[in-house]
Amino acid sequence: MADVPPNISGPASGIVQRVKDILLKPKETWPVIAAEPATTQSIYVPYVVVLAAIGPIAQFIGGQVFGFTAFGVTYPPPIGTALGSAVLSYGLSLAMVFVLALVIDGLAPNFGGQKDQVQALKVAAYSATAGWVGGIFGLIPALGLIGMLFALYGLYLLYLGLPVLMKVPLDKALGYTAVVVIVAIVLIFIVSAIVASLTAPSLLSIRG
Repeated sequence: MADVPPNISGPASGIVQRVKDILLKPKETWPVIAAEPATTQSIYVPYVVVLAAIGPIAQFIGGQVFGFTAFGVTYPPPIGTALGSAVLSYGLSLAMVFVLALVIDGLAPNFGGQKDQVQALKVAAYSATAGWVGGIFGLIPALGLIGMLFALYGLYLLYLGLPVLMKVPLDKALGYTAVVVIVAIVLIFIVSAIVASLTAPSLLSIRG
C-alpha cells in the first residue's frame, strides 16, 4: 500500500500549507499534487472534510448573528432549520466533489486525456480550495460577493490542474475546463435547490 504524503494526511499545519500553495502558486503546486501517492480516503481526510465545512459553518453563524433578508424583512432563521441546512449543505458538498471527479475522469478521453479516478478526485478537491476558503465570508452576508470571487478563482485553478493531472493537451484544456464547469454549475444549482427546499418553508412560516 502506498504511503500517504504528510501534506495530505498530516495535522492542520499540513492543510494550511497546501491551501497556501494551491492558492498562491498553483502552477508549481499542481505537478507536486500529481506526483503524490494518494487514495480517495487520503484526499478526503482531513483536507476535503475540513475545508468543505468552512462555508456551512460560516453561513450558520452569520445567519444567526446578522440574519437573512427575505420579503423585505431581515431575521435569523430558526436555529434548528439553520443547523439542518448547514449539515445538509456540508454533506452534499462532500458528495459533489466525488461526483465531479467521476465527470472529470469520464470526460478525459474525449479531450485527449487519460482516465485516472484518483487524479480526477485530486483535481476536483484541490481546485475547490478557493471556493471553500472564500466560504468564510459567509460570516458576514454582506461580504458574500467576495466569496464568489474566490469561487471564480477556483475555475482558474481547475484550468491549470486538468492538463497536469489528466494528461490533457494544452490546446484542449480550455474546452475540457468549460464542460467540467458547466457540470459543476448544474451540481451547485441542484445542491442549492435541495438546501433551499429545507429552508424556505421555515422562513415562510415565520413571515406568516
